[in-house]
Amino acid sequence: MMLTIPASAATWFLPFAIPIGLWVGWNDMARMKIPNKAVMALFFVYLVIGPLALPLETYAWQWLHLVVVLVAGFVLNMIGLMGAGDAKFAAVMAPFVALGDAATFCYIYVACSLAALVVHRTMRAIPAIRRAAPGWESWERKDFPMGLALGWMLILYLALGVAYGR
Repeated sequence: MMLTIPASAATWFLPFAIPIGLWVGWNDMARMKIPNKAVMALFFVYLVIGPLALPLETYAWQWLHLVVVLVAGFVLNMIGLMGAGDAKFAAVMAPFVALGDAATFCYIYVACSLAALVVHRTMRAIPAIRRAAPGWESWERKDFPMGLALGWMLILYLALGVAYGR
């Protein structure tokens, strides 16, 4: 597998994406909300680290990814297919993904979403795990904390970029 994201860029972004992605997943499971602070943190990572990690032209064009995904997320939220926090977080994730990796990122999306769904539903069915995290909203609600999958998607994509980027 070869990704078009430069390995050096993925190396710059990954250390920041890991804590933010974990924070998003944890918070979405516990409260069924992705904090705006997490969205803004990831936005500022791209804003500040992006010019150091990417050629200036690439950095500038990839902001367009944010706009496209934000519009799509807004529409999906309006028709009830995606939460507002999920849409915002997906939008700020988008500039990190190289356009040439869009198809690969879709596979990562499917794999992480299915894995997160299976793991979450399995964990909430185990009483000992539910007792270890009492009061988590995602244990009680039938909708899925998509932030769990979104956080891992970004982390996995960047980790693969470190290993297989150009």
